[in-house]
Amino acid sequence: MLSAQSFGGPGKMKEYHYTGAVENRFSPYAFNGGTVLAVAGEDFAIVASDTRLSEGYSIHSRDSPKCYKLTDTTVIGCSGFHGDCLTLTKIIDARLKMYKHSNNKTMTSGAIAAMLSTILYGRRFFPYYVYNIIGGLDEEGKGAVYSFDPVGSYQRDTYKAGGSASAMLQPLLDNQIGFKNMEGVQHVPLTQEKAVQLVKDVFISAAERDVYTGDALRICIVTKEGINEQTLPLRKD
Repeated sequence: MLSAQSFGGPGKMKEYHYTGAVENRFSPYAFNGGTVLAVAGEDFAIVASDTRLSEGYSIHSRDSPKCYKLTDTTVIGCSGFHGDCLTLTKIIDARLKMYKHSNNKTMTSGAIAAMLSTILYGRRFFPYYVYNIIGGLDEEGKGAVYSFDPVGSYQRDTYKAGGSASAMLQPLLDNQIGFKNMEGVQHVPLTQEKAVQLVKDVFISAAERDVYTGDALRICIVTKEGINEQTLPLRKD
């Protein structure tokens, strides 16, 4: 260690210590928190998210929903890095318009999921830091949920949670919707009213434990009549 001395005041010496080279790192990513959730029923699908946009211990916005309407029967939920969420949804929207003008019809939920998979895989060496969940109706009018990882691998599910509170939401959904590890339980079909109430309950619980989830809950209910939106306040601290 090298040290140098200089005058810091009247007649006083000040010591400086040289500890070596300092490396400053730059990351192109940031984690902005947030939680998304999707549930599929017999003739409906629900996509829900909180509205908090944060970074570390700072809240950038309390009104930033992570649900984006793609078509009249498809909604996508994105959580992760907000900049990549905006970029990705703009690319999807442009591709949907190109498809509509070329084929004179709207892309189905399954086709949107396949398209998103190729978009994400095309950026696999510098991925979009986004966890995507698509909810909508398939060609037969039944509810469908598609979950993705950041590099394009996807699968169709009945229910899925993603984002900062997904580890808390997913086990509860496994229990209440999937009836996992339960014996002697009657598997009753999931109604729309029960699904909406369950989504509200799990987000209220998540907001109590996860600092990145809160402020408000935005619920998008997709049916053959269209998309109905609901907003529920959550805790704001």
